[in-house]
Amino acid sequence: MDKDIKVTLKVWRQKGPKAKGQFETYPMEIHQSVSFLEMLDILNERLVKEGKEPIVFDHDCREGICGMCSLYVNGHPHGPATGATTCQLYMRRFHDGETITIEPWRSAGFPVIRDLMVDRSAYDKIMQAGGFVSVNTGGVPDANAIPIPKKNADLAMDAAACIGCGACAAACKNGSAMLFVSAKVSQLALLPQGRVEAARRAKAMVAKMDELGFGNCTNTRACEMECPKNISVSNIARLNREFLKAKLKD
Repeated sequence: MDKDIKVTLKVWRQKGPKAKGQFETYPMEIHQSVSFLEMLDILNERLVKEGKEPIVFDHDCREGICGMCSLYVNGHPHGPATGATTCQLYMRRFHDGETITIEPWRSAGFPVIRDLMVDRSAYDKIMQAGGFVSVNTGGVPDANAIPIPKKNADLAMDAAACIGCGACAAACKNGSAMLFVSAKVSQLALLPQGRVEAARRAKAMVAKMDELGFGNCTNTRACEMECPKNISVSNIARLNREFLKAKLKD
């Protein structure tokens, strides 16, 4: 049964991208039925009443769809819950008397803007480099008009579940964005509409990823373990195949 618990929050505070940050400690008494982001809202209300600066953190839908709630909680991207974003995390996951450490993404590709908010526009730039279909495919076809094997359709849908939150890069010791890039490449490479530009897409997105300072994949699978949408590393193997085929064509 849910109850009130007392926790100690160690929150990363940083005034700007080039400012020196530090942890600040806040004691909280909170009901376990409250969501993690609601708990931060309550803390901010208290800080405002005390005349202090509220904690800056990113959020939008609070339904596990947008991926903006990019927080490191006790060493885990999005927190200890499996297959869930931070906004889907509830305080019942924590125990009375526990200390909870909250940090922004730790990745060169996601510089801190302020406190717990990071700049995730690098993923947008990777998508702009090739994560789309630009060829003329005609009008909108009726459902099932284009024959696609069910296995391919299922794999494409699984890859398309990626919300681009950045947990994969934050979890990776190399700061690699390979799981994100491979999911976006896979969701199109598996469909006939995406095959036309497959070679250009793979090369362009990998090149942009490297340009933006993300590291290389060394197959530790930390990205897969921490992904809130359970994206499989098998997509990385597919990306590697697509990239090698494109290079061989060159």
